[in-house]
Amino acid sequence: MARVFLHPAAGDITLDGVLHALADPARRAIVRKLMVEGGMNCSRCCADMPPSTVSHHHRILRESGLIRSEKRGVEVVNVVRREEIEGRFPGLLAAILNQSGA
Repeated sequence: MARVFLHPAAGDITLDGVLHALADPARRAIVRKLMVEGGMNCSRCCADMPPSTVSHHHRILRESGLIRSEKRGVEVVNVVRREEIEGRFPGLLAAILNQSGA
């Protein structure tokens, strides 16, 4: 049976959840990479991390509403929910991800 990913509705995405998810430098790097390169699978996005760490970070990002995960064959492709986040919190992603050293 295919794994089903749960994603919060756009109206259920909270500022606290987004800020918590982006407080970790590894998760900020994941979101930044996904925003630049578009949808990609977990292993390509995080080739330098152990699989359990990758799963953890993607779960936090998914549960906060920052990314959408979709099963395609044997891989999971993740994309940033840019329009939904921008609609809820205009300018937030740019403000956080454009910080030097972030």
